[in-house]
Amino acid sequence: MKGIVLAGGLGKRLYPLTKVTNKHLLPVYNKPMIFYPLMTLIDAGIRDILIVTGGNSAGDFLRLLGNGKDFGLSHLHYVYQEGEGGIAAALALAEHFCGGDKMVVILGDNIIEKSIKKEVEIFKKQKVGARILLKEVENPERFGVAEIKDGKIVRIIEKPKKPPSKFAVTGIYMYDSQVFDIIRTLKPSERGELEITDVNNAYLKKGELTFGILEGWWTDAGTFDSLLKANILVAEKERKK
Repeated sequence: MKGIVLAGGLGKRLYPLTKVTNKHLLPVYNKPMIFYPLMTLIDAGIRDILIVTGGNSAGDFLRLLGNGKDFGLSHLHYVYQEGEGGIAAALALAEHFCGGDKMVVILGDNIIEKSIKKEVEIFKKQKVGARILLKEVENPERFGVAEIKDGKIVRIIEKPKKPPSKFAVTGIYMYDSQVFDIIRTLKPSERGELEITDVNNAYLKKGELTFGILEGWWTDAGTFDSLLKANILVAEKERKK
C-alpha cells in the first residue's frame, strides 16, 4: 500500500500568507501543516510515501522533511508538479511510484482527529475499486457532496449550490491502480482542472466505489477561516494529551 500526500497548488485563497511560501508549510498550532497528513498515513501503517508539490517553495519540503527519519521512515519520495491542473492531475504524477499497487491519497491541507487505520484495513480487503471517507459538515457546498440512498452513494456533486446531503467527501481517497487509466480519460472542468470528483464518479459508475464515515473531527486548512479552525482544533487536542 502506497501513500501519497498532495501538497502542490498556489494557495491563492490564503494570499498574502502564501506569497513567499507553500500553503502546506504554514504552521498549524505547533507543527507545519504538512506534518499532519504525513502522520495520518504513517499512523495507518503506511511507510512508502510520496510528496507531490510544486512552485518556488518545493525545495523547502526536502529541507523540512528530509528522508522522513524524524517520522520513523527510511525514505520519502518527492515529485514536482508544474503549474496547477487539479487534484487528479497531481495524482497522475504518482503513477510510476505506485507501480500497480493500491494507494491512500490525502490532501496536504486535510487535518483529522483520529486514525484512519481501520478504514485502510477495510480497503486492503476490497478486491477492486476505490473507497472514500465522508464527514457530515455544516457547509457542504464548499466540497464534493455525496448523495446517499439506501446506504449507497448514487452520485457525487462538486460544490453544489443546493447540496443533496451534508456528507462532504473528505480529502482522503483510496484507489487501486485503475485510477491512472481513469485520469487519462478526464477532460478539464470549467475551472480548467482535472477534478477528483470525476474520478470518484467514474468508479461509482463502474460499481466499484465504497465509503466510510470518518471518525472524529475533520477540517481542511485552505481558507483563513478553516486555517484558524484547524489551529484551534489541534491546540485543543494537544492540550488533552
